[in-house]
Parts: sequence; C-alpha cells; structure tokens
Amino acid sequence: MREQLEEIRKMAEKELSAADSASAVESIRLKYLGKKGELTAVLRGMGALPPEERPVIGQIANETRQDITEKIDTVFLKIEQRERNAGFLAEAVDVTMPGKRLNIGHTHPLSIVMNEMKDIFTGLGYEIAEGPEIEYVYYNFDALNISKDHPSRDYQDTFYINDRVLLRTQTSPVQIRVMEEREPPIKIICPGRVYRADEVDATHSPVFHQVEGLFVDKGITMGDLAGTLRLFAAGIFGGQTKIRLRPHNFPFTEPSAEVDVSCWTCGGKGCRVCKGEGWIEILGAGMVHPKVLAVCGIDPEIYSGFAFGIGVERTAMCKFNIDDMRLLYENDIRFLRQF
Repeated sequence: MREQLEEIRKMAEKELSAADSASAVESIRLKYLGKKGELTAVLRGMGALPPEERPVIGQIANETRQDITEKIDTVFLKIEQRERNAGFLAEAVDVTMPGKRLNIGHTHPLSIVMNEMKDIFTGLGYEIAEGPEIEYVYYNFDALNISKDHPSRDYQDTFYINDRVLLRTQTSPVQIRVMEEREPPIKIICPGRVYRADEVDATHSPVFHQVEGLFVDKGITMGDLAGTLRLFAAGIFGGQTKIRLRPHNFPFTEPSAEVDVSCWTCGGKGCRVCKGEGWIEILGAGMVHPKVLAVCGIDPEIYSGFAFGIGVERTAMCKFNIDDMRLLYENDIRFLRQF
C-alpha cells in the first residue's frame, strides 16, 4: 500500500506539472482527492491491513494528501497569476495615443431656465413647494374663485378624468394646499408640469411648465409684487431689464396685471424680437383675492398677499430667442447643442 500511495503522489505531481488551466487543476484534484478519487479508494482498503500497520499507513496517506493539496494550491496560484497578467496585457492602454472624445450631454434649455428661476426666488427667501399633477376640481378651480361658467372649466380646455378629478391646468392648487396647511407668513414658489387641451403649434402645447409664486403676510402690497418681479426680470434677462404692469382680470387675484419686460435686444426701442413694441409679455400676477384667502382659513382683514405665474417655455423662448415651442420637445441634437 505504501507503493500505491507513492505512485499516486508521483502521478498527481506529473499531471499537475502539465496542467495549463484552472479547470485542468480542478479535474486533477477530483481525480486524486475527491470522494471517488484514487487516494480515497486506497484509504478504504486500510481495513484489511494488520492493526499495527494502520497508523503508519494512515500517516503516509495524510502526508500524501497534504503534499498533493499543497502542489495543487501552488499550481492554482501560478495559473491565476498568469491569467491575470494576460488580462492586464489585453487591456493595456497606450498612454501616448490620443484619447477618444466623449460626447457628454448637458442641461436642457427648459431645465436651464427652471433652475435659474429657482435660484433667483430661493435667493429671495422663497421655499419650493410641490403638489400632485392629477388634481381635484376643488383645488384647481373652486378654491381659486373660478366660477362654474368660466371658460377655463370647459371640456375643450381642460383634461378631465371624471367630474371631480383632472390634470391640473396650473400649479396654483399647490398654493391652496399650502395655505390650508400653514399659517402666514407663507413665501413659496410652485414649479411643475401642467396640462391644457391646446393644439400643438409654434406657441402652444398640451403639456408645459410653470413656476408660480405666493407671498402672504401682514402688510403685503402691490409695491412688493412689483419689486419682486423687477428683481426676477433682471436676474433672468439682465440688469437693465425693466417691467411694465398692465391691468388685467384673473379670478384669483384682485387687482390683477399682465407683466411685460423691456425687450433685451433693443432696450425698448422696438425691433423684430418684440415686434416693434419694445415690450414682451412673460407672466400674470396680482394681489391674492380676499375670497381665496378666506376659503383657505386666512383672515383677509389681517393678511394680504401677492401671487404670480410664469410660463417656463415662454421665458425660455424669450431668453434664447426661440420662435417655435415645438423645438423644445423634439430632442433634436442639432438644436439642443446650442445651449
């Protein structure tokens, strides 16, 4: 049996010296040391040995197993190192060669403008508030003092899900939700996506973006609104930009105004960009209607506030001199690379 064990050791060593892969080494391990391996078969025959020889043969068998195991580990490490080095060579990079230029994307023009708006208003102390795009009719119309017969409620203008639920047509519902939950002072902007049943053309889309603002506190006046919008216009369009408020009518504000900015191209003299008028309309604003404050549980005898709504697409078109809104949604790389 000693001769058998020595022969097993030599044969295993010979086969290991010729092994050239991890799978070959594993096959040799199973052949000699596995449950059905040759060394195991020899050990099973130890029962036929005289009792005095068993300890000696057992010790030789253990030494043989240990010797073969150590050689297997050594060969495994050599093969693993060789394969690792081969991998390094295959993946080697010639650092003297010119690098490949990676085309890295950048921020979309709508996101550029949206982020600038957020930066301006948060710098003025406004918090960012968000709300659901699928909204109740109550928050979208009723709580905003919009009468039942107002044209904006028409099925041709609004995407209704049922009689009580719709896709919000403005981010104003967020203002209502915040006023219901919090007591003044309230100073928030509400950026987000809104939906209206408009035909797609150069200046309209059924999906677009707004940033609305609300400031409610004691003693808030139209002068505060004008000063805020002046700072906004200067931040977006340049420090020399002026604003103009024209009387208008919104159900949720009183008094209300359409807000124009002086044309940044001609400085108000009149040009192709402003169509010769010197001014460009960008948003609507006004003092929060007392009924809107009251329905939210805020006493209009104590508090007042102003609100404004800015179209992000309109502002981006003005800022970047874009003449067709559809360009903002078509994902044409030739167009987007300009920003």
